[in-house]
Amino acid sequence: MALSTVAALQIGSSPEGTAQTLANVLAFEGEIKASGARLVVMPEALLGGYPKGEIFGTRLGYRLPEGREAYARYHASAIDLPGPETEALAGLAQRTGATLVLGVIERAGSTLYCTALYLDPEKGLVAKHRKLMPTGTERLIWGQGDGSTLPVVESAAGRVGGVICWENHMPLLRTAMYAQGVQIWCAPTVDERDIWQCSMRHIAHEGRCFVISACQVQPSPRELGVDAPGWDADRPLIRGNSVIVGPLGDVLAGPLQGKTGLLTAQIDTAELVRARYDFDVVGHYARPDIFSLHVDRRARQTVAFED
Repeated sequence: MALSTVAALQIGSSPEGTAQTLANVLAFEGEIKASGARLVVMPEALLGGYPKGEIFGTRLGYRLPEGREAYARYHASAIDLPGPETEALAGLAQRTGATLVLGVIERAGSTLYCTALYLDPEKGLVAKHRKLMPTGTERLIWGQGDGSTLPVVESAAGRVGGVICWENHMPLLRTAMYAQGVQIWCAPTVDERDIWQCSMRHIAHEGRCFVISACQVQPSPRELGVDAPGWDADRPLIRGNSVIVGPLGDVLAGPLQGKTGLLTAQIDTAELVRARYDFDVVGHYARPDIFSLHVDRRARQTVAFED
């Protein structure tokens, strides 16, 4: 059916760790069922955490021992794919009938990736997307994804694709996703600024697609008992601002600020043909005689063994 309910679950990583965060997500089962949502999007780095303000003991040209210890703790809080956490999330998807898209910190050997997972109600974990370009000092702790994890997934709500936080500002990545026929654009993020709302509305209007942005919500440094230099101790580290946007850039729900909650909206993917009547960014409004994009979707490996 073209009509369906979709949702953004605005929630933060628990300071008590990954297990408690997962428990907090699972506690929304009843609310997700009651909403009838066929798709639920959750924030960036939800399982594993987004250590906002942490410097991991690094200065230009050298690294301190305490930074290595901080990274070891962060590595321990990440999850393996597949693993017990994805099994629990697959169960949640099955019981609620909702496809889940959520951000995790993926552990692959000693390297960590900021990853978005796709969990199907019937098939469980069906795909993942690793963030292509960690932003700023995120590059200290996260590896870079490659073109092999740029999926668009069929769901009961429509064709779903996910792009994480500031990847949303990459025009060529957006074009690659549009070309795969994405109908519902999922944006797990920790960007809580008002300008982010402009980006989400722009992408919806540019791609003529529905956009669901799910942002973490985190208390202030004072409430958490942490020090965040240069940050107001009484200002929330992440205030939320999750939002759902229609294909002409109209806000359908949100933004939700300052609290945990399930933000929902009803969408109709049949609207997309009408929305693209006057602008189809990879269709009749494209100029392939002038512009083209080559996307390398091969998985990159440092070492290849041949027998």
